[in-house]
Amino acid sequence: VIPPPVIHIESYSEDSISFSLKMTTNIKVSGYVVNIYWTFDSHRQEKRTLVIEGEKSIQKVANLTAHTPYEISAWAKTELGDSPLSFVHVVTSGTRPASPSLKAKAINQTAVECSWTGPRNVVYGIFYATSFLELYRSPHNSTTSAHNITVLVQRDEQYLFLV
Repeated sequence: VIPPPVIHIESYSEDSISFSLKMTTNIKVSGYVVNIYWTFDSHRQEKRTLVIEGEKSIQKVANLTAHTPYEISAWAKTELGDSPLSFVHVVTSGTRPASPSLKAKAINQTAVECSWTGPRNVVYGIFYATSFLELYRSPHNSTTSAHNITVLVQRDEQYLFLV
């Protein structure tokens, strides 16, 4: 039986998490697949996937948000097949940034200018869809470090926007 990998949180800060991966078995490990999940505003779950080569590993994931819960899941790729999943939860330190104040204005029938307030030198995600269900499951999205963006939409539709 292949055991799940051990995920150990080495350290965390406002914008990063460092963790180690190891197996408690003599089965040869060729690498790991790690998923990091987090949720913004209870509308949209985000995921970052890391494919890591080798048997033992210490990883640092950066560009995270302060005071945000993250779930890290991992499985090992071994000579006998994939291991079961292992999970760990961690909340980054610090104070979560205030939500931006978003304004959306139609420029014409197929373009919307979105602008917002918020801190500088961060990356913003803009999500938009024609329903709350679509906004949660599979929204259109774009990222920018600016405080405005023009998005192209379908004519004769109403859209919901989230930044």
